[in-house]
Amino acid sequence: METISWSDFEKVELRVGTIVRAEPFPEARQPAYKVWVDFGPEIGERKSSAQITTLYGLDELVGKQVVGVVNFPAKQIGPMRSECLVCGFYREDGVVLAVPDKDVPNGLKLG
Repeated sequence: METISWSDFEKVELRVGTIVRAEPFPEARQPAYKVWVDFGPEIGERKSSAQITTLYGLDELVGKQVVGVVNFPAKQIGPMRSECLVCGFYREDGVVLAVPDKDVPNGLKLG
C-alpha cells in the first residue's frame, strides 16, 4: 500500500449526496444504472454511471444518501458523461455503496 500525504487526501472532494433519480443504463459495457445525485446547493446535481445492479434495485436507490467524489474530471461512458464517482466497496457478489449511517446535509465533505 502506498502512503499519501495529508495534503493529497485533502484534494479529494468526498461529499455526501442523495440519489434523486435512477434509470437503467443498457448501453454500458458492464451492467450499470444511470444515477443523478444531489450534492447540495454549492455543487448541485451530478450524474454518474454506477455498477451496482446486482445488489440494488432501481426502486430502492431514490432517496438513498451516498458518498461520491465530485472533483474528478467528467468521463465519457458510452453515450453518457459521468460527472462524479459514486463510491462503493467491491465484494464477490457486487458493489456495496458507501453510505453515511445517519442522515447528513447534502454536500457535506468527508474529513
